Amino acid sequence: MYESEDFRRFLDRLREAGELLDLKQPVDIRHIATLVDQSDKALYFHDVIGYDMPVVSGIIRSQQRAVLSMGVQNYGEIEHKLQRGIVKPISPKYVEKAACQEIVFKGAEVDLYKLPVPMSSIYDGGPMITAGVVIAKDPEHGLNSGIYRFMVKEKNLTGIDIVTPNNMRLFAQRAFERGEALPISISIGCHPFEIMGSGFRAPLGIDEMAIAGGIRGAPVELAQCETIDLPCLANAEIVLEAEILPTGWTHPEGRFGEFTRLMGGLHWNPLVRVNAITMRRNAVYYALHMPWENTWLAAPTRYTAIRSALKIAGIQTVAINVTLGGCAFWHAVISIKKQAGEGKNALLAALSVMDLKHVVIVDEDIDVFNAMDVEWAIATRVQGDRDVIVIPGARAKPLDSSLAVMPHGVVPTGAKVGIDATIGEGIPKERFERIAYAYADRAKVDDYVSGKTDPLPAAGTVDAAGIESLAQQVLDLIEPAPLYYQDIAAHFSDYDFQTVARALGHLHTTERLWQDPKGKMCVRGSKFAAVVPGTAK
Repeated sequence: MYESEDFRRFLDRLREAGELLDLKQPVDIRHIATLVDQSDKALYFHDVIGYDMPVVSGIIRSQQRAVLSMGVQNYGEIEHKLQRGIVKPISPKYVEKAACQEIVFKGAEVDLYKLPVPMSSIYDGGPMITAGVVIAKDPEHGLNSGIYRFMVKEKNLTGIDIVTPNNMRLFAQRAFERGEALPISISIGCHPFEIMGSGFRAPLGIDEMAIAGGIRGAPVELAQCETIDLPCLANAEIVLEAEILPTGWTHPEGRFGEFTRLMGGLHWNPLVRVNAITMRRNAVYYALHMPWENTWLAAPTRYTAIRSALKIAGIQTVAINVTLGGCAFWHAVISIKKQAGEGKNALLAALSVMDLKHVVIVDEDIDVFNAMDVEWAIATRVQGDRDVIVIPGARAKPLDSSLAVMPHGVVPTGAKVGIDATIGEGIPKERFERIAYAYADRAKVDDYVSGKTDPLPAAGTVDAAGIESLAQQVLDLIEPAPLYYQDIAAHFSDYDFQTVARALGHLHTTERLWQDPKGKMCVRGSKFAAVVPGTAK
């Protein structure tokens, strides 16, 4: 249904769904970021003061808009769509005539200041291009795509934030060591299919645009750039044809608000020279708004990688929650169908995934999306010396503000922590039977508020002989197999509860009643009866 949808058609669908608000009055570009932050809808700024181009932002800043972007019915289906793209990629196709090249500026005509690139935070180092799908090529490893940030420095010069170890940084490093610039295309205003595909950290040699094609269900259309030997996204609103200069990681970049919901520090990065700007007629500038617009499509990439790692480890996964509290990058809660020892195995597998920092493994009875349920599992099933694993010296992300300050150029390492909050081996499962109230299926408070009354017991009040008779019936009931007290009371519901309680009390007084190890009522001295610890039966 959405195989041929481009960025503009997606905006139309958001508008039709009531998820995009058009603001047609003049708006100062310096106000855009805070207005998007306050809005429960994506915002389309038609008249940005001082610019000839409109700005849209916040288009995937909520779960509902992320769902709409992928053309699915619920958030969980996004992971399945991504998985389809990974398992069944569709190679991109090249087109001769590209919408993104309807208008072309080259050389001295290039002027980044004419693009309405907004500021975000009061601490930003400058205007940041945030939504560019970047394509680069390495002589050995082929094409790579990713989303990177560019701080505008001059009319044709930016930085690129590739301080974190990744494939794009590797390509730039290899070009730097050769003393060469690395050509890149930067496609702005792309469909979320391509944003998600390029955001997936694929192994070297895997074309992320083929993954994007698999997500889309049709080939991504690429066009040959005008000034560099690279493709760009043919239906993008704007394309910057540029090159990462062989300056090394020597120029200040940032600060900028990160996915952590914190301000990042000053980074040292290479410079990027823009040689051409191409665009569609009446182009729309897309400003990806941090941090939440970076979250809803990033989390499913973690889901897929975690599920794959657990599958390889032979773990049966029930549910995964890459939590928003963990910035959708660093924390995962995973429920599994556990066999002996698999809590620890699941931890080791999950902690190997991407930049995951903290992982909690729980049993299948725990709702991984309920923080109280997860905390309860940790409180009742974890012994720190047995169930908490700390792995020091693992690769860390430089944006982790808890890391010690590292010398320039040193890739940081940090600790990964796993908590096995599954029921430990050898611990009786009945210790973890939750409170369940009797008659919850049919005794509803709203009915009683509305006037419901319960019928009086049919048997009425009984005398001492009646108690003895009832007691014998109870004894006959529990002789074949023990029953919980409540089950006995339910069985004899023709009697009022007090009468049943007296009958059970009579059995206790006459030393004929006992309990089994699970607390069920049984005949004293029977094979079911619990034995006092340390004594012989």
